[in-house]
Amino acid sequence: MKKFAVIDIGSNSVRLMLVADGKVLYKALNTTRLGEGLAKSTRLNAAALERTAQAVSAFFEQAKKEGAQKVLSFATAAARSAENGREFVDRVKQLCGLQVEIISGEEEAEIGVLGALGNADGGIIDIGGASTEIIVKKGGQASYKKSVNIGVVRLKDKCGKDFTALERETETAVGLFGNVPVDAEFYALGGTATTIAAQTLGLEKYESDKVTGAVITVDALRALAESFKKKSVEEIAKLPCMPKGREDVITGGIVWMLTIMEKLGIDRIIASDRDNLEGYAVKRGLME
Repeated sequence: MKKFAVIDIGSNSVRLMLVADGKVLYKALNTTRLGEGLAKSTRLNAAALERTAQAVSAFFEQAKKEGAQKVLSFATAAARSAENGREFVDRVKQLCGLQVEIISGEEEAEIGVLGALGNADGGIIDIGGASTEIIVKKGGQASYKKSVNIGVVRLKDKCGKDFTALERETETAVGLFGNVPVDAEFYALGGTATTIAAQTLGLEKYESDKVTGAVITVDALRALAESFKKKSVEEIAKLPCMPKGREDVITGGIVWMLTIMEKLGIDRIIASDRDNLEGYAVKRGLME
């Protein structure tokens, strides 16, 4: 049995994917918020850097104990946009010997669409902690691809849970995408999307098979936004299928997704639990 692991170091959380003979055995998550404070600073703060590096090291050791012959890791917006992103990479290597690759926003979009759609055409919306990617594929080629530096952690740092501020910030930010071709079926990746899907489905327990393929209409998202507008962070944290560490950023994520859909004229999106973890493994030749 050939086993390998991929570690995704996002701006809100660190995720581990363990694969054996081309099949995903499981994914694990640790919310460490590497991108905390980046909305107001150009540097990763020391505490966020250290706790995230420790989490990566722990996942590396877990993968090795599980028999992974190879462990790959990539970091996204927080590490690439911070002045001291290389310090984070160096700290991880010091702790466990793992070499972290900092990928560009364009590659982040590419591996997202590859993981979710494979060779099929379609559009992808990937809301992360510090950046959001939109990519559209037609005829097997990207006809549109862009990454912008706005995500749920940046929104929390700027707006908190102030609904009016969130709407104002996201309405300004969506203009950064310019003219997005929307004559495609759109899919949504990442923790914001899968949490939204679980909430709209009313799941008591997270089930990947039910989340992947779940259709989220713009009307359903508006209703969810209104519901979360009235809830405190403490109330949100108690909801079923609310990952620990997402309760204080999910409202901003809902508003941001809704703004994207409304302003671009997308009536529905399809959630996918297959994402840049699978895409990175495929691009690196480790799985099909």
